[in-house]
Amino acid sequence: MKSISKNIFADIPAAFVVFLVALPLCLGIALGSGAPLFSGLISGIIGGIVIGSLSGSHLSVSGPAAGLTAIVAAAILKMPAYETFLLSVVIAGAFQLILGFIRAGVFGDYVPSSAIRGMLTAIGIILILKQIPHLIGYDADFEGDYKFVQPDSQNTFSEIGRALGKITPLALIIGVLSLVMQIVWDKVLIKKGKLFQLIPAPLVVVLVAAAINVFADEKFALHESQLVNLPVASNMQEFFTFFTMPDWSSFTNSTVWTTAITLSIVASLETLLNIEAADDLDPYQRVTPTNRELKAQGIGNIVSGLLGGLPVTSVVVRTSVNMNSGAKTKLSTIMHGVFLLLSVAFIPSVIRLIPLSALAAILIYTGYKLAKPAIFKELYKKGLDQFIPFAVTVLAIIFTDLLIGILIGIGVGLFFVMHSNFKTALLVVNDNNKYLFRLRKDVSFLNKPILKAKLEEVPKNASVLIDIARADFIDKDVIEVINDFMKHAHLKNIRVQIKRSQLKRNHQLIIKRHAEEKMLST
Repeated sequence: MKSISKNIFADIPAAFVVFLVALPLCLGIALGSGAPLFSGLISGIIGGIVIGSLSGSHLSVSGPAAGLTAIVAAAILKMPAYETFLLSVVIAGAFQLILGFIRAGVFGDYVPSSAIRGMLTAIGIILILKQIPHLIGYDADFEGDYKFVQPDSQNTFSEIGRALGKITPLALIIGVLSLVMQIVWDKVLIKKGKLFQLIPAPLVVVLVAAAINVFADEKFALHESQLVNLPVASNMQEFFTFFTMPDWSSFTNSTVWTTAITLSIVASLETLLNIEAADDLDPYQRVTPTNRELKAQGIGNIVSGLLGGLPVTSVVVRTSVNMNSGAKTKLSTIMHGVFLLLSVAFIPSVIRLIPLSALAAILIYTGYKLAKPAIFKELYKKGLDQFIPFAVTVLAIIFTDLLIGILIGIGVGLFFVMHSNFKTALLVVNDNNKYLFRLRKDVSFLNKPILKAKLEEVPKNASVLIDIARADFIDKDVIEVINDFMKHAHLKNIRVQIKRSQLKRNHQLIIKRHAEEKMLST
């Protein structure tokens, strides 16, 4: 409670900014998924209030995810009714709960940091590219469409070209002014006084943008489609009709179960990756308990499915906005969900005054902070083993989608980790026909071919010292290679000694077998 009261003046304004950004994203992802618009808002509310309360993360924001749009859209088309799909969401949440209890969250700890940095940078670049059309008033594509190839056969770059031919003057003015305001606020005004530090720039941007559109001449005012499009209920009774229950009679439908399994796996993967990214963004570098996160996400999806919402995950975009708006604790996440609920229940007409171009400017500036050129320089200075996985992850995500791209990045990152370990695990030194073979760290089966080749290169009458004392682990295939070498070393008059650690069981195995063979030969 003390932490919440201490940071409330940072968390509440940040929550309002996240709410403003999350609102069109929730609606857009629902539209792109072929689901009722209100389902996106339900999942956003659940992601904020339910998951925010149960999660151990301080900055992560959950809600409907762009990465699940294709899966959800395909699943809804296969189902006899939307209520049947909701049952899959509930079951998927139950599977996530199980994953949390069996401690499957450990997967996130094995993701290379270069891949996580690449994911954040790629998200930043995608935000900039995808929001340019919205910035200039071209809103043909739904918010939250982050895939490179789009359903209309256009791609990220061709869509920008189309948008440039359909600029709306007032949207462009609002968008550019919103960008300039954020830059001036961050670089100049925030240093002038504490008031500017307490009020996040995006909040001022939205208020100014809405005022400009309201007072603009009718000939130049933005079209309704260029403003936040929020479902409106004429009364509270109609508002509650937006909520839908699952169809429990479809419990034996095999499509329901295959969809549930797919959703649980993909949503869990995306959540674990985004949680790693959120912890990386956290200025205090606080660590989120991943198994607790899976349980929180599972409960969130169960509740979302029961009320008619889409599946939810932790989402990098909203998390980035949360962090950049100055959030300190999870209160910001929870309150953004509360704001979503209050807005659709009580003030939908006010929310519909907000220009999408202003929200696009907020996301573009957030994207810039995630993908600064300095990040590329920093990773390059760390060496190619860090930069290449980082760059591959960035390009893979930009030209495919988040999940495929990050999996490619993880694969490349793990290759460089294995390659690094491969190079350092074996040291061979030769001095005047005396050979030292030193095995260090983890010596896996990948080191078997080079060790075997190097041992066979040892000439006649040489002296060989095999030092295994510094190895933490030696694969049994490697042990076999060493034992085989010792069997026939005497044929070339090679003298072999082994330096070992008395505490290593594998090491003892080598000596034991060598001793047995020596006794047999005598």
